[in-house]
Amino acid sequence: MTSAMCSLLALGCADVPVEPSAPVPHVGETRAIVPGPGLPSEYTTLRDQLAAQSNNNLDVVRHGDRVFLATRLSKDHFASADTYLFVFSSRDERTWDFEARFFVGADLREPRFLSFAGALYLYWAKLGTSPLSFEPKGMLMSRRLGPAQWSMPQSLYRPDEPYIPWRAKERRGSAWLVVYRNGERIYDFSGLPLSIELLRSDDGRTFFPLRREQPAVQIGGGSETDFEFDERGDLYAVVRNEAGDASGFGSKICTAAAGDLASWRCATDPKKYDSPLVFRHRDGIYLIARRNLSETGYFALNPSAPWSVGESALNQLDYSARPKRCALWQIDRASLQVRHVIDVPGWGDTCFPSLLTPAAEAPGDAGSGPRTLVLYNYSSPLDDPENGERAWNEAQKRETRIYRSELHMP
Repeated sequence: MTSAMCSLLALGCADVPVEPSAPVPHVGETRAIVPGPGLPSEYTTLRDQLAAQSNNNLDVVRHGDRVFLATRLSKDHFASADTYLFVFSSRDERTWDFEARFFVGADLREPRFLSFAGALYLYWAKLGTSPLSFEPKGMLMSRRLGPAQWSMPQSLYRPDEPYIPWRAKERRGSAWLVVYRNGERIYDFSGLPLSIELLRSDDGRTFFPLRREQPAVQIGGGSETDFEFDERGDLYAVVRNEAGDASGFGSKICTAAAGDLASWRCATDPKKYDSPLVFRHRDGIYLIARRNLSETGYFALNPSAPWSVGESALNQLDYSARPKRCALWQIDRASLQVRHVIDVPGWGDTCFPSLLTPAAEAPGDAGSGPRTLVLYNYSSPLDDPENGERAWNEAQKRETRIYRSELHMP
């Protein structure tokens, strides 16, 4: 998809001014992957049997000489007992081989790959079956044993506690997994806190918090969280603060020094960066996350108001009724403020991003020059302009697809 096409589709690819002298990232070719012509019959047959139209909650990774894609298949965005996780692999990202299918008679979400020490792992969350509730039931994992061979799912970390995995990555010679606990509190308006933990592992199977005596790096309204290290080893993170706490509603932009990664210092942001993906390019820290189409873009309608059930409900209702985009943002490391850069393809029900870096590039290596990243994301169909104006709560009931886009970073 060219910049001209992006404008034609009202994606707002450069709707916030940037310095004229600064090179601007741009979006290249965009094409649908799921549904698509290169998918195996194991997926297409089941999709047709279930009349399933929701393809969302995805992850993608390079491992060996193949690209692996995991995705949720269900009738719509909401929890269902008829939900499957599929895993495909491909050498060319056009023809995909069947790898695995997971089903437990409950909702499955947040698939997260980890390619580490020659092995490939998949982590995901088990939830309930009610479309009106968010019911975390713990985390599961499987390891690839060979082509189309995966180990039986087993519990991960603390199996009796309601954790949700958010991002897994290899950095600094270790495996890392960021998780959050008590996600059901986001939508019960109780005001009870959630906790976020940054876990480390030497083998990809057994994870430990950075401080065993104090596992949480954040306690409050935060849930979905991603992080990245800069060239000095300092950590930068984006926390979705949808449930709200004493700091307000929206998000938290956090940092921690390389020598004390468990001590996070955060700034508040009234925008809500759903499904955050944080990455490093050259000397910059970037974010891909959902963008709210309103005059301010805020989730917090009254940023200075204290937490209350009323404010929480008001924010949720307003946010759900507005159209959405998926966007690339940049984090100012000094001020912990976030600047919109461009929109990337995605509208309606959208924005659960995952990135592929160039095949020859080591994980976390920002490189020193231009590069093309491959963005996988889900969206309401891009060939229907009506989706651009459709409210999120309406788009969630309709079809979503997984798209592959080239993101050219200067």
